[in-house]
Amino acid sequence: MNKDITQKLGFICLSLCALITVFFLGTLIYFIVVRGAGAISWQFLTDVPRKFMTQGGVAPAIVGTFYLTLGSIMIALPLGLACAVYLCEYSPKSVVVNIIRISINNLAGVPSVVFGLFGMAVFVKFLGFGVSILSGCLTLAIMVLPSIISASQESLMAVPQSYREASLALGATQWYTIKKIVVPSALPGILTGVILSVGRVAGETAPILFTAGTFYMRGYPKSIFSEVMALPYHIYALMTEGAHPVAQTKIAYGCALILLILVLTVSTLAIFIRQKQRSMS
Repeated sequence: MNKDITQKLGFICLSLCALITVFFLGTLIYFIVVRGAGAISWQFLTDVPRKFMTQGGVAPAIVGTFYLTLGSIMIALPLGLACAVYLCEYSPKSVVVNIIRISINNLAGVPSVVFGLFGMAVFVKFLGFGVSILSGCLTLAIMVLPSIISASQESLMAVPQSYREASLALGATQWYTIKKIVVPSALPGILTGVILSVGRVAGETAPILFTAGTFYMRGYPKSIFSEVMALPYHIYALMTEGAHPVAQTKIAYGCALILLILVLTVSTLAIFIRQKQRSMS
C-alpha cells in the first residue's frame, strides 16, 4: 500500500514538473510571438537596415546567423565525433584518458564570454584573421565542441558491445565495425548533441561580439574574412545603442522571433532525421 502511494506521488511530481516546464516554454514563445509578430513582413526579412536601424529589414543579420551556425557546426561535428570515437573505441583505459574526459565535461560549462576572449586573442589577433566570419566560426566551434564530444561519447558507449563482437567475429575490421555498425547505431544520440549545439551557437552573443560581429552593415559579407551581422548581436545592439528606443525595441522583438523560428526549424529538421534514423536501425 505504501509503495502504491509513493508511486502515485512520484508520478504526480513528475507530471507537475513537466507541466511547469511546458508552461514556462509556452509563456516564453507566446511573449516573443506577441511582441515580435507585428514587425515581421516581407520587407523586414529581405531588406537591409536603414536610418540608423529604425527602418528597413534584417536580411544581413539572418544571412550572417546562418553562416556562423552552419560554419561552426561543420567544423565542430567532424572533430567532436572523431574525438569521441577515439576516446571510446581506440584509447586505452587509463587515468590520463579519464582526466581528458572530465576536462571535456568541465569545458562544456565554461561561460561563452571566455571563449569569446580566447577567440579574439588567438584567431583575431595572433593568427591575423581579424574580426571575420572565419574567426567567429572557429570560436563558436570550439565553444560547442565539448558538448558534441560528450553527447557522442554517451551515444557510442550506449551501443551494445555484442554489436561490435558480432561484426568482428564475421571478419570485419575494427574501423569497418565502427563506420558501419557503431556510428550508425549511435547517430540518434549524436544528432541530439548537434541539436543542442545549434541552439547554443545561434543564440550566443559574446563570442560573436568579440570575433565576428559588426554593429551596422548595409550589404552582405563577401568572403570568410568579412565582418558579419548576426541576430543575437543585432538584438543586443538595438536594445543598448541608438536614440530611437521605441522603433528599435519593436525591431529587436522581431529579430528575436526570427531567431526563435530559425532555431526551432533547424531543431525540428534534426529531430526528424534522428527519428528516421531510429526507425531504420
